[in-house]
Amino acid sequence: MTTNAELHQRRVAAVPRGVANSLPVYADRASNAELWDVEGKRYVDFASGIAVLNTGHRHPTVVKAIAAQLEKLVHTCFQITPYANYIELCEQLNKLAPGPTPKKSMLFSTGAEAVENALKVARYHTKRSGVIAFSGSFHGRTLAAMTLTGKVQPYKAGFGPMLPSVFHAPFPVGYHGVSVADSLAAIDALFKCDIDPAQVAALIIEPVQGEGGFYVAPPEFLRALRALCDKHGIVLIVDEIQSGFGRTGKMFAVEYAGVEPDLMTVAKSIAGGVPLAGLIGKAEIMDAPPPGGLGGTYAGSPLGCAAALAVLEVMQSEKLLERSLRLGERLQARLRVLQKRFPVIGEIRALGSMVAMELVKNGKADQPDADVTRALVQAAARHGLVILSCGVYGNVIRFLAPLTIPEALLDEGLDKLEAAMAEVTASASQAAA
Repeated sequence: MTTNAELHQRRVAAVPRGVANSLPVYADRASNAELWDVEGKRYVDFASGIAVLNTGHRHPTVVKAIAAQLEKLVHTCFQITPYANYIELCEQLNKLAPGPTPKKSMLFSTGAEAVENALKVARYHTKRSGVIAFSGSFHGRTLAAMTLTGKVQPYKAGFGPMLPSVFHAPFPVGYHGVSVADSLAAIDALFKCDIDPAQVAALIIEPVQGEGGFYVAPPEFLRALRALCDKHGIVLIVDEIQSGFGRTGKMFAVEYAGVEPDLMTVAKSIAGGVPLAGLIGKAEIMDAPPPGGLGGTYAGSPLGCAAALAVLEVMQSEKLLERSLRLGERLQARLRVLQKRFPVIGEIRALGSMVAMELVKNGKADQPDADVTRALVQAAARHGLVILSCGVYGNVIRFLAPLTIPEALLDEGLDKLEAAMAEVTASASQAAA
């Protein structure tokens, strides 16, 4: 039998260290919200491959759709000989996108690719170059997406120079004393000190920050940004890559604010684990670049499109938007019980099933506890639970269990989390004594 240790030794020899692993655990098989490593150990999965598996590992409907597509067509390149399910998926995305304005969509392979193309479209449409993004944001690892990302370590350090004409404003985070007014004032200061708003092509924002720590953009902030963009002719890009497809209890998190984006990036849970991403936008803006200006060899593969159409079918038939809200409430209730037992939990925040807890020292928001957070991820794995950390200071645990997880399995995972927290906090107390 191959062991985790043997595979890890081979991984160290064959794969660059820059491709990090959260756990030295090597997956062998998975089903819904459970996975098994190569040694046969079972884990409850609260990570979903970083928010990719809202419909769970290997959902039968998705697997069936992929298998049927394999019998027909794997690849031709949409720009060469197009195929029907690409068009069908774009039609559905256009209908699902918020707002009454006619939409068009195009498909890619990764979220970063969708972000890069959103910038291309916005720049071509406006004939401007400037972009405003936010602190704590994450938009990808490619050059432009990395420049937009508002976190230096490990994503930007040593990879410069960055894309020019990109500016960052503080994201409103009440827990850390940054108000909506503060963020809007900072953008106004950018316009006065750094860039003429007439030179800004786009403003990009996550309605709920992903890697940044699951901070929720207040609805009034998103509405203010919409008005600001309208005033200055700026394209509003909403990044729904992690928050989309039911994670927050709505198809897209921006719907809570009643805001219509000009462009919207999607990926991750769109296709149940098959690489696929998309850019959805107002038709007039999307049609700005000329033929040949957009595309990609593998962009919108037949397999990805088949899987995505199946995901949308599952979301409707299994009422996953409603289920996301119920699971989120159940998860938050249990975390609040844990918060009373473990003071290291400084804040619990959520939108639907996009839930996080921030770990701090002495109950103070300005004292992030990254050490306990790292230890908790490892301890949870020892107890048979996969969780993810995030945040600018690495002190946030994010919960991304599939929306199809049985409630009993969710509770089991939370039992494992409680046991891991007891272990880690006891060790921390002993070390401090």
